Amino acid sequence: MLHLDYRDARPIYEQVKDGLRRLLVTGAIQAGEKLPSVRSMASQLAINPNTIQRAYEALEQEGYLRSVPGKGSFAVPGSGVGGQRRDRLLIQFDTLASELVFLGVPRDTLAARVAQGGTEHD
Repeated sequence: MLHLDYRDARPIYEQVKDGLRRLLVTGAIQAGEKLPSVRSMASQLAINPNTIQRAYEALEQEGYLRSVPGKGSFAVPGSGVGGQRRDRLLIQFDTLASELVFLGVPRDTLAARVAQGGTEHD
């Protein structure tokens, strides 16, 4: 499910958060699906449960998860993701697209990648 790289400079909770976000965005974790409990995931990854809790809380703040007391954490449909997160990503997208155009990547190439859902890799 998740892979942690202990040589990565990012904190473990960020790796967990980013890995879970990737699974949510790609549909590997479906909207409404219950995520593993904090304790279960911590045991699977052999890390402190507080690390998992921190990642879950961050994803909940971003709008990717919804916690139900006594029941667990559940994936939220993409439309439920907060507008602030979407706005930040659009700013990053604009910055990267501008730089790619500056570096000579044709606009139609960028548009084709967007149309394919950004899954094309060279």
